[in-house]
Amino acid sequence: MAGLGKKKPLREYVRMRKKVDGPMIWLFLIGVVIYGLVSNFIITTSLVNTDPFSSALDKNDLRNRPPFSWRQCFDGTGVGKKLPAINATTKPPGCKEHPSELGAIPEVNDTWIPNVKMIRTMMLNGKDRNGNIFPPPLSKELCEEMNNMGKEVRGGIQQVPGDSLQVRWDVTDGNKHALYESNIWPTGELTSDYVTISPWNHYGYKKSNPNEKETPIVVPAPKVLCMVYTMEDAHATRIRAIRETWAGGCDGFLAFSTKSDPRLPAIHVQHAGNEEYGNMWQKVRSIWKFAGKHYLDQFDWFYLGGDDLFVLPHNLRTYLASLTYKDKSDPRKKEYFVGHRIRLRGNKQQNRGGRDGFGMEGWFNTGGSGYSLSQATLRKFLTVMDSSRCSPTKKCPGEDVEISKCLKHFGIGLTDTRDAKGRERFHFWTPEMRYYWDTSQDTWYSESQREWGLKNGTDCCAPDSVSFHYIKQPSLVRHLHALLHSCKNGNS
Repeated sequence: MAGLGKKKPLREYVRMRKKVDGPMIWLFLIGVVIYGLVSNFIITTSLVNTDPFSSALDKNDLRNRPPFSWRQCFDGTGVGKKLPAINATTKPPGCKEHPSELGAIPEVNDTWIPNVKMIRTMMLNGKDRNGNIFPPPLSKELCEEMNNMGKEVRGGIQQVPGDSLQVRWDVTDGNKHALYESNIWPTGELTSDYVTISPWNHYGYKKSNPNEKETPIVVPAPKVLCMVYTMEDAHATRIRAIRETWAGGCDGFLAFSTKSDPRLPAIHVQHAGNEEYGNMWQKVRSIWKFAGKHYLDQFDWFYLGGDDLFVLPHNLRTYLASLTYKDKSDPRKKEYFVGHRIRLRGNKQQNRGGRDGFGMEGWFNTGGSGYSLSQATLRKFLTVMDSSRCSPTKKCPGEDVEISKCLKHFGIGLTDTRDAKGRERFHFWTPEMRYYWDTSQDTWYSESQREWGLKNGTDCCAPDSVSFHYIKQPSLVRHLHALLHSCKNGNS
């Protein structure tokens, strides 16, 4: 009995514990490994199943996802086509056209007044309100040659709306070729508040002094508010592209839309009649009333056009500064109405202006290329726009015709905006269409330019050109902006 209380030696105790714990430790380690493998499989499967490109992927290898290319973002939308050929939501996220990427629109009340200087402030600071780089850097790929389908295929063709003429080119990238061959470049950095002007570089300019030297002059840039009219469905596509490229080069930017959105910024203003192309005159009347009421004294010039514009803002500010310097005038006191002049006759495009002797037989600044009102002109327009001479209740698409008529009735004519060699600065077409236009063919557009002659090739466009029209693809906006602001010789 005495042996029952005797302790076992320590060595024996350790030996017995190893017999028991050894297998348990191995079982535990095996369990951890199995758990890890199963968990990794579940997580990987989940990632594949929720990925927007999962249908095109091997579910066991995420590395099979094709790399993103900006060429995937081009859909062929061109001149005369109002809607993209491919819905933006079907494009890769890298195209920056998905409405979901913007999230829900913050609500604003009817008394909200947009901060039109927001985009300019972000560009000057180099960051947006969330601390992200602004404007977003553009890919070097956008410097490469590509057509409206994003392809590197030689040759292109474009039907002229309202006419039988087809504009053709035999290069891969007609727009790139047109810009570079015409030597079109920004006149300065987008962030600069100074411009270098050449007061003699205006068509028909005559020196007051024969010994006057043609020396460029540096002056403060005028303050310009850039405005575009648009629709809510373009917020995530064309307006976003404009916002992230050229808009910050203007001192102020505002989109007038069917929905207010403080992030862009965009605002919806009420106007008489329906929201439709056939009622553009009433929409534009409300735009000018809003701009005049809230921003009149903040800017020297007010520039307006559609959301398919591509603008070189520094060139716009340079031209406007040169114009007033040449005239020794002040845009706050002198009335100017500048843009691209068009004259239509007979039954050509008869729906544009009606049969009132001016829209059909007279001159107007086309809204296609955008037009600018000096502060003095906007001030005058606000006082007369409800006059019977300005068709205040008329519903029609030709807003550009109507404002030209109105201003003409009250003594404000059109300014010849060509350079000293007769090359246009404001353009109704894309760069490639202007460059490759067959001037030997009789068209409604060539007829509209008959008084001063329609030019093509390197004479089509002034090197300090201001704007181009029908740039409907957001990817094309970024491509043109990259070619002009980010690429050296278009290759880097």
